[in-house]
Amino acid sequence: MSRREKPLVVIGDALLDIDLRGAQRPGRGDQPPVLDEPAAWHRPGGAALAAWLAARDGHPVVLVTAVADDTAGERLTGLLRDSLTLVRLPMRGGTPTKSRVQTGDQTLLRVDRGEGRADPKAPHERGAEAVRGAGAVLVSDYGRGVAALPGIRAALASAAGSVPVVWDPHPRGPAPVPGARLATPNAAEARTGEDDPGQAQRRAAELARRWQAGAVAITLGAQGAAWSPARGTGGHFPAPEDVSGADACGAGDRFAACAAGALRRGAAVAEAVAEAVQAASRFVAHGAAGSTAAAGPMAGALPLGLGESADELAERVRRSGGRIVAAGGCFDVLHAGHVSLLRRARSMGDCLIVCVNSDATVRNHKGPDRPVTSVGDRVRVLSALDCVDAVAVFEEPTPDAVIGRIRPHVWVKGGDYSVCDLPEAATVAECGGEVVIVPLLPGRSTTGLVAGMRALRD
Repeated sequence: MSRREKPLVVIGDALLDIDLRGAQRPGRGDQPPVLDEPAAWHRPGGAALAAWLAARDGHPVVLVTAVADDTAGERLTGLLRDSLTLVRLPMRGGTPTKSRVQTGDQTLLRVDRGEGRADPKAPHERGAEAVRGAGAVLVSDYGRGVAALPGIRAALASAAGSVPVVWDPHPRGPAPVPGARLATPNAAEARTGEDDPGQAQRRAAELARRWQAGAVAITLGAQGAAWSPARGTGGHFPAPEDVSGADACGAGDRFAACAAGALRRGAAVAEAVAEAVQAASRFVAHGAAGSTAAAGPMAGALPLGLGESADELAERVRRSGGRIVAAGGCFDVLHAGHVSLLRRARSMGDCLIVCVNSDATVRNHKGPDRPVTSVGDRVRVLSALDCVDAVAVFEEPTPDAVIGRIRPHVWVKGGDYSVCDLPEAATVAECGGEVVIVPLLPGRSTTGLVAGMRALRD
């Protein structure tokens, strides 16, 4: 197997990022401000974000990280499911979470929980084995111990002689292994300013010599990045877009993931840094944190390939003056009739959000032997369709709550309903939308398919 066929292996500390977003109103009298009904958006953070971003770029990715056996750990692994291969190492303590309380574009405060660290006494051979099979390696160090594990570090030192190793360092973590192809500290980590690319380039050369790295690229926020080899001439790549004042959460992970992917592909260091500046700038300009959000209590079941949650997509399309279309149903055992319905629905506007019944609500509507397909699988299949832009799962008997949040201009149902039969029709009207009944393809129904499969089995 050639190096280009081998995976990008991401080593480091995974976090769970949570954004609590709501509308702020003044408190009464001398009371503090109130955040009304905040919604929780869960995202992979740290090494998990870098790994997922690389997977979204099309690279086969293996993530080696420590995750605790707790609720946050299970949520985090659920977010990564189907995107990459996870090598899960033991952790002492709780899975680290970082919760940001936000209103509009403003972060009011951050709450950190979980001081878990990789267990140094546990076996780590699976992680070392993953490094030995890598086509390139990205070390995403957040100072929680994975990059410092002796067995992992020995494997990294050995790999640096044969494959590109990109090291995104942390002040509390170890120095890059000698021979790393590229290190990617930010200006604060490199102890230089963001506003003087020439000085940053000289500092990059100093760090490259100190760390015995092939090159160092220092990210400079809105100024792009300055880079230099240990000896020779580097350069400065300015940001192609003005991202001053934008939320840069995750931009460093985007930079490192793109650079590592480019080196895995065979790019030279200068080319990899230039690509990484472009990617990080786009990431920040288009809403860094929001571009990886997954929503609410079903976040573990939502595939990250959707890019935006249903609520975020609806808000963005509405702001741009677009037309939001939504369709609802169980979508159990997806068939040609469903696909025809969804394609026609998508043609009615600028985005299509599919609202899916949870397993419990399907059982309530269809009986104890349904659904045939779990909600996690139904979401994954739906989101693989080109005509579907986002999926939202609802646990209530009707989709009224999700309709109230996304406020579709058009609500689409199949032809076996009439408007007067739909309990959610009043909510659609209250939101200023219209209900459209789309005729079904004749002879296609989930009930018929399930009955036929059971007859064959019996």
